[in-house]
Amino acid sequence: MSTAAANGAQGTVRRLPPEEFELKEILLHGHRVAYRSAGSGPAIVLVHGITSNSATWERVMPYLATRFTVIAPDLIGHGESAKPRGDYSLGAYASGVRDLMVTLGQESATFVGHSLGGGIVMQLAYQFPERCERLVLVDSGGLGRDVSFLLRAATLPFSEVVLPLLAHTRLLGAGRAVGNALGRVGLHAGTDMAELARGHASLSDPEARSAFIHTLRTIVDPRGQRVNATDRLYLAENIPFMLVWGARDPIIPVEHGLAAHDLVPSSRLEVFEDAGHFPHVDDPQRFLDVLLDFIETTEPADTDSEAWRDMLKSGKPVSRPRGRPRG
Repeated sequence: MSTAAANGAQGTVRRLPPEEFELKEILLHGHRVAYRSAGSGPAIVLVHGITSNSATWERVMPYLATRFTVIAPDLIGHGESAKPRGDYSLGAYASGVRDLMVTLGQESATFVGHSLGGGIVMQLAYQFPERCERLVLVDSGGLGRDVSFLLRAATLPFSEVVLPLLAHTRLLGAGRAVGNALGRVGLHAGTDMAELARGHASLSDPEARSAFIHTLRTIVDPRGQRVNATDRLYLAENIPFMLVWGARDPIIPVEHGLAAHDLVPSSRLEVFEDAGHFPHVDDPQRFLDVLLDFIETTEPADTDSEAWRDMLKSGKPVSRPRGRPRG
């Protein structure tokens, strides 16, 4: 496990004003897609988790945009984007993110995905390897079966009836009652509770609730995560690859990150000992440190179609990514 960059990001990187990151909108395939974008230079695409939106990155976007073009979408079914009756699979999300970045004039990028977003950027790197310069997974889904009881319970029959009650504003504002209830399933006061409460509040909207259930049931069932990308992680040997995890994550255990790191020897692993499921919110300065250091010490992947074909045929990587991956 490597050490973060010596200098704190807030002391070494200037910050763009928040108004630079006001939501913009674009129509893609007839549906409204909201996103935040600012800056110039190489592209970084930030993909949020389930029930969240692009605002989850608000503590790091203003710094990253002083050196990079930052794109942070509200995924379809989330935030201010449309919530159509449609395809909420990982493949559809990956195609949507690809379509947005191409529409905005970016052919390739470093992809950073949190939770559900981690599964999406892994799928994107698999579907469109030529688009992926680097891959960063933050407390990512898709790397093991274990997942919190709350998510498994939401996939049960009739959860559509229960979720509006859980998302009721009076319940969410009940402070102590919510804290006690979440504490019984492993959540603790602080960032995790605040972020999850904010996400669950969005479920009071019927369209958002429907999108949430359709998304969740494509990747989770009552026994845990249904989607597991570990059989394809050998492909990540050819992409600069970093895992960031909160040691106290009650949603997706840190053991998933440790196991993925073992499967990809060239990967870099950063465990935030005092963070939960949202390390980029718990410790944004350290998150910036490790992300900037990772980008500065690796070269963008350049996997051609012939190399990709050979990897798929052999089931193993054919070359190493350029740069200095850190174990």
